[in-house]
Parts: sequence; structure tokens; C-alpha cells
Amino acid sequence: MNREYVDVILDVAARDVSIARVLREICALDGPVRSIALDLVVARLAGHALAKDLRECMAALRRDDVARRIAEALTSSR
Repeated sequence: MNREYVDVILDVAARDVSIARVLREICALDGPVRSIALDLVVARLAGHALAKDLRECMAALRRDDVARRIAEALTSSR
């Protein structure tokens, strides 16, 4: 996962406080709990056609390094 991809996620969060809030909460969870939370999100969206970039974002959020960077950035921007 390259740095630019995470920067795009952070740019979106900067423009929408509700997205930032959800990302901050999910990314602050430890790895196994975060994975379960993301499974629930994906299950909720299962009936919808998901864009490739959204599927990639969900996969990226499962990574500890990505989640840590996002959580740190969103916590410091409060």
C-alpha cells in the first residue's frame, strides 16, 4: 500500500467529518477486532455494487500499518 493511497483516504476524511469519525474509530481498534468490524461493514454493503476502490480501501484498512497511520493522522487533526 503506497503512501499516496493512504493520503487519498485522509483527504476524503478531511472533507467529511462523518467519514473521519468512522475511520478514526475503526482504525483505533486492534487488528482482529478491526477485521471483524470491517467484515460487518462489508456484509452490510453486500447487497450493493461496490466499486473496486472501495473494496481496495476495505482491504487496506485491515493492515496494521495503514490503520495506525490513519488513526494517528485523524487523532492529531481533531
